[in-house]
Amino acid sequence: MMERAEIVDPDTGEVLDDGLVVYFAARKSFTTEPVLELHTHSGRAIISSVLHSLSRIRGCRLAEPGEFTRRAFESGRLDLTQVEGLKDLIDAETSVQRKLALRAAGGAIRKKYDDLRERIIYCLAMVEAIIDFGEGEEIEGGVWEKAQQKVSELRSEITGHLHDGRRGEILRNGIRLAIFGPPNAGKSSLLNFLAQREAAIVTPLPGTTRDVLEISLDIGGMPVIVADTAGLRKTEDLVESIGIERARAAVASADISLCVLSLPDVLSGSIPTSIKELISPDTLLLLNKTDIIDDDKQPRSADPSAALPVSEHRWQVSVNTGTGMKSFLDDFIQVLRDRFDIDSNGEDREPLITQARHRIHLQNALQYLDAFMAMGSEDVVFAAEELRYAAQEVGKVSGAIGVEDILDTVFKEFCIGK
Repeated sequence: MMERAEIVDPDTGEVLDDGLVVYFAARKSFTTEPVLELHTHSGRAIISSVLHSLSRIRGCRLAEPGEFTRRAFESGRLDLTQVEGLKDLIDAETSVQRKLALRAAGGAIRKKYDDLRERIIYCLAMVEAIIDFGEGEEIEGGVWEKAQQKVSELRSEITGHLHDGRRGEILRNGIRLAIFGPPNAGKSSLLNFLAQREAAIVTPLPGTTRDVLEISLDIGGMPVIVADTAGLRKTEDLVESIGIERARAAVASADISLCVLSLPDVLSGSIPTSIKELISPDTLLLLNKTDIIDDDKQPRSADPSAALPVSEHRWQVSVNTGTGMKSFLDDFIQVLRDRFDIDSNGEDREPLITQARHRIHLQNALQYLDAFMAMGSEDVVFAAEELRYAAQEVGKVSGAIGVEDILDTVFKEFCIGK
């Protein structure tokens, strides 16, 4: 029920604002409790006056961080995966993150975990039937073998989810891209191109970038955390040396890496071995500075392949003039979509695991299922316990099983109130 009304001070009767009052009856609100909402104008003085007046009413207080969402969880309105999805939806910065979070908040992930848990419980029911009645006249034969077959299928499915390359977590937190290469090859210029602003200092002097500079970008609707690293070279400068070591670490920990090289240097064969060692077949190569090639000495048609390690993706561009950059960006976006299994509309293929704790619980469940499969029918009582533990681990993901120790961690990440 919504009404337009004057909002007045309960003690003085002073009109504080002219706004809307919305009442949600029990079970109709977000928390399932009776809720009254005051919709005021957004002026700071108005909000301050309304909050001050409410604070003088007995029983009224400011909500704790995540309190409304926690009440919705405790009342059964949301499960834990939906709570996490709601938090991710609030924090989403790209269309891929928004769609991934929206599915979680809508209960799609919960349904998948509930299905896994129900199938484990079904296997447990068969094993417990053997304990209670034994295979023979009272129940049909082959129950143990059927339970093992079902558990084997569950193991294969869970293993597939665990071997997803952490795709769900990467899409949720951002794809980590490391840009590396020798000094003055155009790494910082590339970062500025991707950011569409002067995010990094660019000078013709080698060694300008001395530390790892990270910025979060929306590239083709995907969240990408781009790290611009120090140029890799031998140096006596202590600060630059530290930056170079950090650059190597950034490349090692990145989800995807892009090596920027000067095309004239490549054609002259002057690429340091230390850089070649960091290039793998999965590394993206950007050969920059096509605009300064002397056509008489280094023809543009020269093939640099002989001087470079094998790489599946390679582009020749000029970041300075923009030559080839549109084609590079289009191809780069497609590489990200292919590598992280995202279709051309930005839709990911519904990864089941989107949080680190989901992975931990599934790994634990798989261990219990492995233990079950290692047992024979003579250990049916212990086998049943392994299935029970596996079901509990899966249940902890959605909160179907007690998870009091992690609730505070989940809800404290919300803003005040929500």
